[in-house]
Amino acid sequence: MESSILESIGQEIIGVMSPVSLCMLLVVLLVYSLSDSNPFSSSSAPIRTAANLVYLENPSDTTAQKLEGALLNALVFVILIAIVTFVLVLLYYYNFTNFLKNYMRFSAFFVLGTMGGSIFLSIIQHFSIPIDSITCFLLLFNYTIVGVLSMFSGGMPIVLRQGYMVSLGIIVATWFTKLPEWTTWVLLVALALYDLVAVLAPGGPLKLLVELASSRDEELPALVYEARPTVSRNEGNPRSTLGLLVAGVSDSGSVELQAVSNNNVRRDGAENRRSPEYTAIQVRNLENVEGERNRDEGERSPLVGHSRERYSSDSNSSEYSTVIHNRESETSVDEEMSPLVDLLGMDNEREHERRDSVVASRGIKLGLGDFVFYSVLVGRAAMYDLMTVYACYLAIISGLGCTLILLSVCHRALPALPISITLGVIFYFLTRLLMEPFVVGMATNLMMF
Repeated sequence: MESSILESIGQEIIGVMSPVSLCMLLVVLLVYSLSDSNPFSSSSAPIRTAANLVYLENPSDTTAQKLEGALLNALVFVILIAIVTFVLVLLYYYNFTNFLKNYMRFSAFFVLGTMGGSIFLSIIQHFSIPIDSITCFLLLFNYTIVGVLSMFSGGMPIVLRQGYMVSLGIIVATWFTKLPEWTTWVLLVALALYDLVAVLAPGGPLKLLVELASSRDEELPALVYEARPTVSRNEGNPRSTLGLLVAGVSDSGSVELQAVSNNNVRRDGAENRRSPEYTAIQVRNLENVEGERNRDEGERSPLVGHSRERYSSDSNSSEYSTVIHNRESETSVDEEMSPLVDLLGMDNEREHERRDSVVASRGIKLGLGDFVFYSVLVGRAAMYDLMTVYACYLAIISGLGCTLILLSVCHRALPALPISITLGVIFYFLTRLLMEPFVVGMATNLMMF
């Protein structure tokens, strides 16, 4: 029975949703823990970043001023991201791969060392952890160096690399929660729209980058989280798992398939190497064939008839069996038998290719920016109430699941922000403006508890 798309990529979906959920959870915990500590308290002065170059929000400003300033900040930030992305595409197009790798190494080192170090110091101060400065510096230095090596060097465990990718998302998302409220919400919506255009529009920078990397058969020059499949690649290829196929051509004209064990493969291969006549064809006589398999001669397929014609003068047996070995260099199949081989493996191979084409060779990949802005939305919701946190989390996970299902249907790179961010923003304001007053009012009047 043909398995559904959800069954074929179910482990991949779990492998993507689990780190996203962990990232959002830790960001919410950090926002709650550091709410009274610098530099992440909401009462402290806003900091100047690339996301608020034009306008710094003040509590005394009117709603119109906040909205106008937030729109300008979002516009400038999206333009800067677009320019940087186009520059990266040009550098990758002209094969400045080493420069891009060094740039990403420096970026990861800067984020882990400075921004992560600031959060680490805030945690130490908030919880009054007794630690001296030398030990703190050594811990931070080792954490940073190991992180850079695990993300950009080979031979490291994949779990370590995935863990540092999640930690990068946590650190950046925690710093983005420092942005003012209006700027944060407008910026999230603007980034979702930009992601939609950059990935799907003709000439979009992210689309150009993905197509260029695919044409070169290289990894994307970006910080990407990889959810590798837990099953081996051979399980999706029927020829590599079976090793060989047996096609029996009977008197009735029917074709039968039978899997042969690896021991038979080795034994038959040794015998065929000693045989001077055929290396991939063996003739054997099968007796006591069931009567229900008998058919008229007119129902025989041309392929079967051709095989019987070819061997009628060589043998008087009533049934032939063709063994096709899965070897690249030792054995060669006769030219006239190749249509039969293609017929046997064509349908299964196309089915597995269609089912597994959505999953890359190393699993589903999710950009680090998706981790960051999912967590920023939940972190901003955590500054208001836990009810909004639950609603935003469910909305984001639902949107991510819909995106992964669309990915399995469309068989192309898709933006991961639009559906999740749209649902998250809608659920946040619905929960804050409608559900939260209703639930609190019902609970305070003892009508629901």
